[in-house]
Amino acid sequence: MTDWSLIDKSAYLDAMRRSATDASALKELLKGALTSKIDDREMFMKGIDYSYYYEEGE
Repeated sequence: MTDWSLIDKSAYLDAMRRSATDASALKELLKGALTSKIDDREMFMKGIDYSYYYEEGE
């Protein structure tokens, strides 16, 4: 599971833009935010909140 609170929004969006040709930056961001809390309800709900945060305009 990914702890999205550990991933900066602008770094994530930049890595997503570049991932069409080079996914290494995106992989590193996600790798650095992995957590073993796969059964943690709070972590799951926080992930949903962050998905909306990443979709907001700047």
